Amino acid sequence: MPYNLKEIVANKPSRFTAGHRMCAGCGAPPVARHIMRALKAEDHAVIAGATGCMEVSTFIYPYTAWTDSFIHTAFECAGATLAGVEAAYQSMKKQGKLPEGETKFIAFGGDGGTYDIGLQSLSGAMERGHDMVYVCYDNGAYMNTGIQRSSATPKFADTTTSPAGTTIPGKMQSRKDLAKIMVGHHLPYVAQTLAYLNFKDLYEKAEKAIYTKGPTFLNVMAPCPRGWGYPTDQLMSINKLAVETCYWPLYEVIEGKYKINYKPAKKLPIEDFLKPQKRFKHMFKSGNEWMIEEFQKEVDARWQELLDLEEITNK
Repeated sequence: MPYNLKEIVANKPSRFTAGHRMCAGCGAPPVARHIMRALKAEDHAVIAGATGCMEVSTFIYPYTAWTDSFIHTAFECAGATLAGVEAAYQSMKKQGKLPEGETKFIAFGGDGGTYDIGLQSLSGAMERGHDMVYVCYDNGAYMNTGIQRSSATPKFADTTTSPAGTTIPGKMQSRKDLAKIMVGHHLPYVAQTLAYLNFKDLYEKAEKAIYTKGPTFLNVMAPCPRGWGYPTDQLMSINKLAVETCYWPLYEVIEGKYKINYKPAKKLPIEDFLKPQKRFKHMFKSGNEWMIEEFQKEVDARWQELLDLEEITNK
């Protein structure tokens, strides 16, 4: 049903409140705020937060930015912790120990706690079929502990553990495709999104993920001004360039069928996305043109693969 996003969404009371301690220009707070706004006002939520930027900056006892129930868990086990909570709630409801009513279960983890050391926990929770949403806010490195590379870090990025220098030109491995791995778990709903322009894509995908029965997954790009090296007022322009260059395509997979939500009328060259970020500045030095060319080839190949998957799965 058509709706006025500003009236219905932007004017909803925020369940992720102001006063948190996330950095200025960070992509994670608008992501969390709009995902939480996708909840119906009458529904309660239990949030699990893996150790990371969001957890240490939003829940510093006795202060919290979350108006719903919140449980902090270790770096590697947000999936398992929330799965256990969901199972406990279901059991207590059957026993009549909890009142009837909707409780939704949402986990938030950064890419370090999701792509890497939390992957086994996430995979197990998804495979078992728990009625929960896992949200990865992907900022492309272990930002909370010093900007170390993760498997979400793009190729050639300069990090503290893959420094760009004379020996290596930054990280030498390609970025893992986590959304595709989650699709391989045969989930009812998987989506890739970010905080972009009017937030409609993020809000609608969050709503679908929360209110689809069973395990669902959202991979949400959340730029980091400290780790990426962009001015704090440029968050939305970085997000826009990620989409318009097809570095971060907006798509969803519903019961195995791919749907691309946005196809740029004129796909921008990848250097438009790379150039504003200090982590890629070495790629623009004389003699390093091959890095940009290689990066572009990878982006083009992944975009074409996505186009092909949309066509194949919708025949």
